[in-house]
Amino acid sequence: MWRSLLLRGTTCLTQVAALRFLHQRHFPSLCARLLTQRPLRRPTCGLEFRGGGYFLAHSGTRAFKKDAKSSLESPVSPITVTDIKQYLRSKDIPFHDGYSCLHTLSIFVKPSARKDSFSLFLDKTTGQFLCKDTLVEGSWEDLQDCLEVMQKEEQDCLNPRVLLGYPESLEEQEDRERELWEVQRIWSSSVPFSDLPEDEAQLIKTMFQITKVSIATLKKFGVRLFKPTKSLVFPWFGGPDSTLKGVKLLSAQSTDTDKVMYNEATIPKSNSYYNLFGLPLVGRMDSEVVLTGHELDTLAVSQATGLPSVALPRGVSCLPPILLPYLEQFKRVTLWLGDDIRSWEASKIFSRKLGLRRCSLVRPGEYRPCPVEALAQGKNFGHIIKSSIPAAHKSIVSFKQLREDVYGELVNTEQVAGVKWGRFQELNRILKGHRKGELTVFTGPTGSGKTTFISEVALDLCMQGVNTLWGSFEINNVRLAKIMLTQFAMQRLEENLEQYDFWADKFEELPLYFMTFHGQQNIKAVLDTMQHAVYLYDINHVIIDNLQFMMGQENLSVDKFAVQDHIIGAFRKFATNSCCHVTLVIHPRKEEDDRELQTASIFGSAKASQEADNVLILQEKKLVTCPGRRSLQVTKNRFDGDVGIFPLDFIKSSLTFSAPIKGKHKLRKVASKPENEEDEEEEVQVKKKEDVKKEKAVKTTKTPRNVKKGNESMEK
Repeated sequence: MWRSLLLRGTTCLTQVAALRFLHQRHFPSLCARLLTQRPLRRPTCGLEFRGGGYFLAHSGTRAFKKDAKSSLESPVSPITVTDIKQYLRSKDIPFHDGYSCLHTLSIFVKPSARKDSFSLFLDKTTGQFLCKDTLVEGSWEDLQDCLEVMQKEEQDCLNPRVLLGYPESLEEQEDRERELWEVQRIWSSSVPFSDLPEDEAQLIKTMFQITKVSIATLKKFGVRLFKPTKSLVFPWFGGPDSTLKGVKLLSAQSTDTDKVMYNEATIPKSNSYYNLFGLPLVGRMDSEVVLTGHELDTLAVSQATGLPSVALPRGVSCLPPILLPYLEQFKRVTLWLGDDIRSWEASKIFSRKLGLRRCSLVRPGEYRPCPVEALAQGKNFGHIIKSSIPAAHKSIVSFKQLREDVYGELVNTEQVAGVKWGRFQELNRILKGHRKGELTVFTGPTGSGKTTFISEVALDLCMQGVNTLWGSFEINNVRLAKIMLTQFAMQRLEENLEQYDFWADKFEELPLYFMTFHGQQNIKAVLDTMQHAVYLYDINHVIIDNLQFMMGQENLSVDKFAVQDHIIGAFRKFATNSCCHVTLVIHPRKEEDDRELQTASIFGSAKASQEADNVLILQEKKLVTCPGRRSLQVTKNRFDGDVGIFPLDFIKSSLTFSAPIKGKHKLRKVASKPENEEDEEEEVQVKKKEDVKKEKAVKTTKTPRNVKKGNESMEK
């Protein structure tokens, strides 16, 4: 995409745009607004960039910018590591095969300064590159364009300014300057722990439950105290000159239990905060690192072991691929992300990105808590790290290898059940939670509100941190986003336009992405996009609405049921291999209006219900005088077998479904009865049988007496 511009030369580019690398993504900082507590002014007029051109934001109108990440597009041409290697060989470019990247000589450094340093890293999955010497990054197509220019111009290197971003809008410039000013203000007004009085420093350490962390360790990592909010400040130093690029503020809140709840805020926003905390302290010759999910854990590991340790910027929720080149130098990576099931699952997922053969995982357990708690309890860190299990697994395992996993599921039943819904408590009661690696099939009559309902179910999970990817083939993304925003705000924003920016800013913070497909699509293109999203954004939940739009692009000569079975099998395999939950919407077969849908009503063969872990049916009982009554029926639950049905009320003003008021509808559950209820029913039946026997006995005793009296009267 840069070829036409590059071939003309770079002089015109440097005249119209300032240097802006891809990794320097700037977003308006909500954290800065909260910390400064000062009003933000909006530009009344100016030029802003939208898509491929500019538009004028007139005075009195609301100006907005389009985020390039708001919708996820399928890669133009999916690249493989074999393609990358063949292309580099064709250009006579030497390279080394790394764990997650290919290492090659940087074309943005002069040969005299380059020496034999392989400082250009190519992601094996996406082809994106990063030069660690100049911090220039771009896509695989950008690198190909640069190499073509070098060959045509017969140059031995390129100026890093050859890859320029789009010019910033006025609002983006103001946001970027505001963020930089806010970062500098917080950092300059924060106090190093070595400058605090001893009693005050001890009080802060007690508040954060880090009493065993020494002042020397806090000073070594540059941790400071921001007194206005009593928050710990973790700096982000990056770039060739190690400048301050951002900060993370951590506050502590006491709970009813002995543990402390931590709240964090980053400047810039979390989706553009790429700080591997502790990375500046790592030496070039270090070959082992401990990867943690929290900055406090990194402090504990470094103090207890002396090993290099870095913390992920977003905890266990995501490992951005842009950070992989900085972890390539390590031959052994120990993932010690936490002490719960979620951390354990994240460790297994992240080890695939980092390379299974060099990763080892610290299994959560009673004797292996998170590092900061292990330091407080005086645990042996060396023993814990040495006892970590390798991430690479064999094809056959014994129960001895599964024993700890089985025990972990028995101990952490609530976490194993998955993420709970906040708006659908009855769904929690039946399904117990939303789990990774499962396939859910959802169906319902035409026009019953399947898309509206499943969008609220997905939104509920997304609000709790489940990274979500939407594939809507029936309605376009703008309309779907409007529905979800209305459900998020719980009100009609058409009638409250002055509140749109407030709710849109909050909605934008959700880890929600959309595929740009619409109408009939090829299954391979959809799966490639899903795999790309799982790798790039650590997607945990994919919604496909609906299956029938996948079948139109397949070979018409093949039986449609065979095509459907192939597609369902592909989604089943993707969910299992990617450890990602897939919700598949399928239209039912044509049924009579007065008949309820069943599992057999799902369109196609029985493979859909066989492959699915969960089967949900949106039932609708149509009425003549009033809107139909809706209910959700769970007909399959592979996790624990509970199935049932519960009613739903549709609130049109907010486009949401909610459980009705108690007493309005009767709740039915199709499930096995508890033993005590069965015993009570047996006792009632026994009592009834005894009563019947007594009545019969009374009748038989009365009848002979009457007959005897009659005989005596006859004799007289």
